[in-house]
Amino acid sequence: LQVFVKYSHFKLDTRSLLDMFDGILQKFADRAPVSVMVRGLLEHLLNAERLDSWFDTTCERQYTRTLLFSSLVGLMLQVVCRVQTSVNAAYRHSAIAVSIVAVYDKLQGMELKTSQELVRWIGQESQAIIEPLGGERPALLPGYAIRYLDGNCLAGSEKRLKALRASAAALPGKSLVVFNPRAGVVCDVFPCEDGHAQERALLPQVQARIRAGELWITDRNFCVSAFLVAIAEAKAHCIIRHHAGRTVKPLGPLQPAGDSPSGPIFEQAVEINDEDGQYLWRGRRIVVKLHTPTRNGDRILALLTTLPSQIAPAPIIAELYRTRWTIETAFQKIEAHLNSELNTLGYPKAALFGFCLALVAFNLYAVVMAALRAAHPDTDIDDSVSEYYLAAEIANTTQGLNIAVEEEQWTRFAQADRTLLCALLLNLARRVDLHRLRKNKRGPKKPRTPRTQHKGKPHISTAKVLAGT
Repeated sequence: LQVFVKYSHFKLDTRSLLDMFDGILQKFADRAPVSVMVRGLLEHLLNAERLDSWFDTTCERQYTRTLLFSSLVGLMLQVVCRVQTSVNAAYRHSAIAVSIVAVYDKLQGMELKTSQELVRWIGQESQAIIEPLGGERPALLPGYAIRYLDGNCLAGSEKRLKALRASAAALPGKSLVVFNPRAGVVCDVFPCEDGHAQERALLPQVQARIRAGELWITDRNFCVSAFLVAIAEAKAHCIIRHHAGRTVKPLGPLQPAGDSPSGPIFEQAVEINDEDGQYLWRGRRIVVKLHTPTRNGDRILALLTTLPSQIAPAPIIAELYRTRWTIETAFQKIEAHLNSELNTLGYPKAALFGFCLALVAFNLYAVVMAALRAAHPDTDIDDSVSEYYLAAEIANTTQGLNIAVEEEQWTRFAQADRTLLCALLLNLARRVDLHRLRKNKRGPKKPRTPRTQHKGKPHISTAKVLAGT
């Protein structure tokens, strides 16, 4: 109701804007509103004029001669969003005037800073739309901006490069990703070309991005002195799983501090020291004695935090750390619904550029999900809407949308101010048939049936087994 009242005075503007569309686009708005929302967001955030202007102010060594940066992004997004199956297929359906070799050369030389800054820019723009849209999730800890930090390693690429043909599986790179759970967007990324690099080696770049009032939640791999000091100096806070090699000086015994579905919780005040025993800061150690061991066999989950107990009691700390798996879920969605790891791109800069564009596309999907949450406040969108069917509808209708609708029809999205864009997104989101996008929730997994027949045989005929012969 609040969202409706907030934007009701833009209702006439939105209707008049829709009335200006031709009949073909109107049909897509009625029957495939999600695809229109995504294409409209692309036109608003990544239109050619705006994107090329941004590139000119961001790039360091690269330059534009014939192949525009916007053309390259548009081509790669076709592949990332599974509209086209490969870079070459997308090139064949494009109007790019240069050769395919020139396209690959441009990808090969893509600066990591450009890929990184593109994710940051679209992350900021997406959050700036989601907030006035009214699509943010409830705050997990009011007063704190939560940030999840985790690493992602790109899978081995095909051995198309001559230097890789006689080698083992080649890893084109890895990155650290920062996730904002309230908006549901990736707000930062730190790519690295060395697929064997230790994730901790990228932490100095992360430390420079920490801001006051943030709460960083991450795994024990990042429980290192420099990172802990940087969080404290920035007047931020953390919840980090205690690494066994991290020196902790107890300032009192473990005291019972509540219970959780995972097990009983205990707490103690501790002093955190560096590897040489030097004092870093004083905080709390939260210990959960797990009913069920982790996949690594751990029965005790120990967390270090700088949050005061008055603001976040031990059970809340344990629950906040459990939500860290949201970023793992985001990685799974990016891998499952988007073509985030293009194994045909062997050069690290090209592969990382493809991954960063997948993060950009993920943020656009986050805006769509936020619009659905705002337009359907009585429905649990995150629990009921399937991102798989969402991505499938976009992939299935985008090519027809691009062919049938004239380019000038989309300029209205590019020219719309943010308030009008939010009103338009809400109007389109109300047209979405949520029943078509609902998740198919499966029951508990059945135990695997032990093999008792046809032992020693590598395969059987299904038809003969069903026929009983």
